[in-house]
Amino acid sequence: MVITELKPIEKIWQNIADFRKVLVLGCRGCSGICSTGGDREVKLLVSALNLIAEKEGKNFIALGQTLIRQCDPVALKVLPEFLKEVEAVVSLACGVGVNLIADLYPDLKVYPGTDTLFIGAHVGFGVWEEKCRACGDCFIDKTAGLCPIARCPKGLLNGPCGGSQTERCEVNPEIPCVWYEIIIRLEKRGELASLDEIIGPKDWRLTFGEGPRKRQREDLTF
Repeated sequence: MVITELKPIEKIWQNIADFRKVLVLGCRGCSGICSTGGDREVKLLVSALNLIAEKEGKNFIALGQTLIRQCDPVALKVLPEFLKEVEAVVSLACGVGVNLIADLYPDLKVYPGTDTLFIGAHVGFGVWEEKCRACGDCFIDKTAGLCPIARCPKGLLNGPCGGSQTERCEVNPEIPCVWYEIIIRLEKRGELASLDEIIGPKDWRLTFGEGPRKRQREDLTF
């Protein structure tokens, strides 16, 4: 999922303090799961913004709605009916949702209420870890399902680097050396010899080099 973090309320307020009526728009997708943009967070942010406005003596009201997701035009079709008399929207989705709303409703003033951090997994109560960099050329079939691009600070395609100590990463001792874990798992599987094959340089144009990436499936296009 896309991991997000709620922006400090002071930054959110800076963007909308001059409006009179604002919609806080939640997302039950990744942000909902991250507890940054679900129904509960929308309700809390609406209350906090209205409280700030009251303290500052402003003629301001924040309203709240939550969509099933904001990264899909179909899910956003209901948005116009929420925009009546609203001057701006604070989106609690990831950056994808904010961008798509800005694309579909170019006259609408939409502001991010969260910071988009990374693609990761929920690994414990209130804890998420990055698992994927979306590099566009996945090779974790060769590394026992563990991604060294996302989980090795050096992003080594052929590891380990030789600097890890007692199974810990030399760059960040708080994390295990993912290449140590890869080798242990491959050894248990009897597949250690697969590391004899040198993984060649990656084509980073798939990640950074040619502007926004686009994927079109002919079987789903009509």
